[in-house]
Amino acid sequence: MKGRRTLLAVAEVAAWWVPLAALWLVLVSTVDPLELAVGAGASAVTALVARGARQAVTGR
Repeated sequence: MKGRRTLLAVAEVAAWWVPLAALWLVLVSTVDPLELAVGAGASAVTALVARGARQAVTGR
């Protein structure tokens, strides 16, 4: 059961990360490797925070 829970957590973070990274790419004016790395990192942190906030609200 732990493996399924981990897979669901990874899927949820990925579901947040994809649109957040896409938003970053839309809002950034130039695309170079450093900006892509910063955007990916910021999106990952935000996705983790969103997951934590959802868990705090739902209690799961």
